[in-house]
Order: sequence, then structure tokens, then C-alpha cells
Amino acid sequence: MQNKLKIINDPVHGFIKIPHEILFDIIEHPYFQRLRRIGQTGLLNLIFPGATHTRFHHALGAMHLMFTALETLKQKGISISQDEEKGAMLAILMHDIGHGPFSHALECMLMDDWHHEKLSLLLMNRLNDQFNGELSCAIEMFQGKYHRKFFNQLISSQLDVDRLDYLKRDSFFTGVSEGNINTQRIISMMNVCDDGELVIDAKGIYSIENFLTARMFMYWQVYYHKTSALAEFILVKILERAKYLVSQGIHLPATENLTYFLYREKSAATDEDVERFTQLDDNDIIQAMKNWQNADDVILSYWCTCVIRRNLPKTIISSHAFGEELIAEKIKNVNEFFGIDNGNELVHEIERKLLPYDTEKQPIYLLQKNGEKIRLDESGDQLLSGLMINKTQRYILTFPRDMDARIS
Repeated sequence: MQNKLKIINDPVHGFIKIPHEILFDIIEHPYFQRLRRIGQTGLLNLIFPGATHTRFHHALGAMHLMFTALETLKQKGISISQDEEKGAMLAILMHDIGHGPFSHALECMLMDDWHHEKLSLLLMNRLNDQFNGELSCAIEMFQGKYHRKFFNQLISSQLDVDRLDYLKRDSFFTGVSEGNINTQRIISMMNVCDDGELVIDAKGIYSIENFLTARMFMYWQVYYHKTSALAEFILVKILERAKYLVSQGIHLPATENLTYFLYREKSAATDEDVERFTQLDDNDIIQAMKNWQNADDVILSYWCTCVIRRNLPKTIISSHAFGEELIAEKIKNVNEFFGIDNGNELVHEIERKLLPYDTEKQPIYLLQKNGEKIRLDESGDQLLSGLMINKTQRYILTFPRDMDARIS
């Protein structure tokens, strides 16, 4: 009989245990194995060459942190059954199973308005049927329907094991040390109130503020880096342009499953849609971009060449929106340079917003020694969290770089 209680060696967390056989079965399933071919950070490796890690890595890391968090809560006297432990670990293991190629960038391009969490839930239900209902508790926790609130908070909140893993993991692989949070310290400060809500022991306030600060820096320095934002934007424009061209009767070479989605009309998701989606990964998009560099359409050819050769357009970043006059001037120059009349397809203003800490949506609570809980932003001991409750935004103007950008 096969031993399913494996140990995995992870570069970020060290040894990761698989304490329940069902976890191994899910990891082995094709739906989950596909995550090996879905990048965790899209095209971020164009800016940070080491950022080649995958959703597969992240899901395993988040599962490990969930196990660690549950063990911590047990040591503090919180009763957690084996079924609850199994359910929570399954839920976080599968939380990203619905991600499509290049993660967030293309999720609404292929399946319309199907957010990855909606697809994850759909695939979880399919897996639950295959495993005779063993995932029912996990699905309840994932949806926030389980009667003990803290399980869902560990899966999805402003301080969940998902964020704890991706910040530390992305910091490791990008080499950006500002995101290197102390996950063990934060988890050791976790607790549960009488009402079943996840809280943080008051003495852990500075670790939490450090976590929020690290997240803010990682967004502006890494995820919202102007070139990263541009690369993600270009991916969307490539798929938009490709779908438009095939709607005009122009043939574009692509893999069978990608071709299916290029021709797919907006509609409710069918079984075939879902099945084909679970066979798509980054490789389908990369292969298409390599082929489409040679497309007759100047716009599609230009965008694909930008990514494949990493000859990306010029970008200007500002804290204020760019004026219409400047944008019109750039469009005019592009039209003259390429000999086209739709230069507006190659000149764009990209906007990025960030609210580092939302005081209204699932605020983080601190547990005082007297058993009372107070909101993080209302604590007299806070140093930084009060500065992170305001939304910040940046504007990025992008346009073709120079004469070398011309497609011969």
C-alpha cells in the first residue's frame, strides 16, 4: 500500500508534512498538478528573474502555515477536531485551484466574469463528488458557512495564511527583502475569542504592523512595479486583440484549448468550458505569443514581440492622472511611426490603487490580557497601522519605446 503521509522539502518553510492521506490524493489530482504550470506572479520574472515559482509552491506553503496555525491554537486550549483540521488544510490547499494562465491577469478574459475563487469553488465541488463528500467541511469553511468563524478567517481575511505565505515566498523568490515577514512570530500570536473569531494577542501588535507594512511595500515595489503592471496589462491586451481578430474571421495559430476560448462567446459556463479551462496553463499563452509575433496585425504582433523579446514599451509613472493633451500627442506620434490610424491601441494610461489596511472589512482585533478585544487601528500602542488606512494610487502612461520597437 502506498505511503501518502509524505514530507516535502520547501525552500521557504523547510520540511512540509502531509498529515492526512486525502491531502496527498488532492495534490496528486490533475486539477492540482496543473498549478505546477501556473506562475504565482504572472510575468514578474521579466523584472525579478528569480520569480519563477508557481501556484503549486504557494498552495503547499499555505497548507503548511495552516497546519502550524492550528497546532498553535490547540496549544492555547482551542478545541479543533481532526475533521476540522483536515477540512481547513484541504480548503487552503485548494483555494487557488481555479486560477487560469498567468494567475490574476487573464482570469476574466477566458471565462468572462468568472473570478478565480468562483472557479475554485466549482472545481472543489467536482472533486467533492469524486471523493464521496470528503471535502464538504472544507467547502463550508472556504465559503464562510462553517459555524466556527475563525477557520474562514485563516483562509481568507486581512491576516490569513494565504497572505502570510505569498508575502514571504514572493519576497524570497524576487529577492525583495522588505516582504520577508516573520510568519512563525505572527502565527504564534494568533488566538480565538469566545465568539469564535480569530484575534491576535495584544503583545503581537508590532509584528502585525510589520506585516501590513511589508505587504504595502511589496505591492508598490513588486506587484504594482510599473513594469510589472505594464506586463500584466499587455497580456490582457494580447488576448483582447486576439479575440477581436478571430471574431473578424482571421485565423490565429494556437493550442486546441486556447483556440476554443478565443472563439467562445459570452455565456454561462458549460461543462466543456470548465473541462477545457482545467487543461489550460501558462504554456498555452507563451506558445501563442511566440507564434503571434509574426501575425499580420501590427497591434498583436507588437504586443507579443514586446513580451517574448522583453522589449517593453516606455512607461512614465505619476501620482496624478496624465492630461488628455499628452496622451493625444503620444497617439499622434504612434500613428505616424507605425503608419496606422489606431495608435490609441498602443498608448494607454494604467491605474493602480491600494488600501493597505481596511478598517471596515474584517478588521484585525487584538486580544487584551483582560479578555477584551479591540480593533488594531484603535489601539493606543499602534505605531503604523493608523497611517495605512488611506488609499494610495499611481498612474502609468505607456507607449512604444523607440524605432527599435517597429516590427519588420
